[in-house]
Amino acid sequence: MLLGEIKRKTLPLTDGLELVDFGFALPYTWVLVEGPEGRALGVAMTLPEEVQRYTNSVTEPSIEAFIERADSLNVIERTLGLAAINAVSQYHIDLSNAEWADVLELLPEDVGKIAMIGNMPPLARTLRERDFNVFVFERNAKLWDKDTYSDALEYHLLPEMDAVIASATCLVNGTIDMLIDRAKKARLFVLTGPTGQLLPEFLSGTRVTHLAAMKVVDIERALLGLKLGSFRGFEEGNKKYVVEV
Repeated sequence: MLLGEIKRKTLPLTDGLELVDFGFALPYTWVLVEGPEGRALGVAMTLPEEVQRYTNSVTEPSIEAFIERADSLNVIERTLGLAAINAVSQYHIDLSNAEWADVLELLPEDVGKIAMIGNMPPLARTLRERDFNVFVFERNAKLWDKDTYSDALEYHLLPEMDAVIASATCLVNGTIDMLIDRAKKARLFVLTGPTGQLLPEFLSGTRVTHLAAMKVVDIERALLGLKLGSFRGFEEGNKKYVVEV
């Protein structure tokens, strides 16, 4: 499981960092860490449709305790674990070579079939307006529309795709390994969204080519948005970036 490999790479990077605060909440679960170089905020999208009557096994919260459970079958533990991994990643990440751009700028004009993992209507609409052949897959039936495929079809259709734009929530719901395995033809594989705040080297050797995430540039503003359950409030404290794996 890729998350198991990522957690093993992250744990040594927690030295010198302290857990300041955290919250399992909507729309994002978040973890705030602090070290000699300052503070960093990591998030992971909370998927309420995945949450059942789990009991969290963490009795003494810490960065390490959260990260150790990043590959748990318990989605609450997995979400907190990924948010902690993202916080550590954001503390250490070097964005000097990052592009402060949008994921759309990565797509070559001659790309054929594009798979979008997770229904992102504004992005799908823009791609179709540019005459790209887009296949949108979504697990949550509440987010389906007339042009959406069930995620059950990903296994069969991904080998045909030339590019994949995947919501990084595939790390939370545990489908990332299957997506990487099946997207054998894709020359572009982008993990997008705030949940993709990972260090790019964590994905070295996989088919993932880019991370399109958000750097929190105003922690207080972003944190207030998170505590108020506001997408827009959180994103106002962020800046989009794209980094190559």
